[in-house]
Amino acid sequence: MPDTSKQANLIEQVRQQLSMVIDPEMGRSVLDMGLIYLIEADQAGDIHISMTTTTKGCPASTFLKEAIQACAASVAGVKSVEVELTYDPPWNPAMMTP
Repeated sequence: MPDTSKQANLIEQVRQQLSMVIDPEMGRSVLDMGLIYLIEADQAGDIHISMTTTTKGCPASTFLKEAIQACAASVAGVKSVEVELTYDPPWNPAMMTP
């Protein structure tokens, strides 16, 4: 039986760590901006993150992907990190936290 509490804890730790990644254009964290769509963890500690940027072709997309990958990888228990960039659904300002 999978230990879902361990995976949930790892996802929460990754989420907390990602709050330190700041969108250089907006000056807010990628979490507050609503740019992180999904964080998944398997039992081995492999992390998959689905994210977006405010616009397609965003000049900061490479920086943000690398920063998100590095931050997630720094969490104890994380073995690998895959960051997927998607535009489905397209980002809009309503996704931001107040």
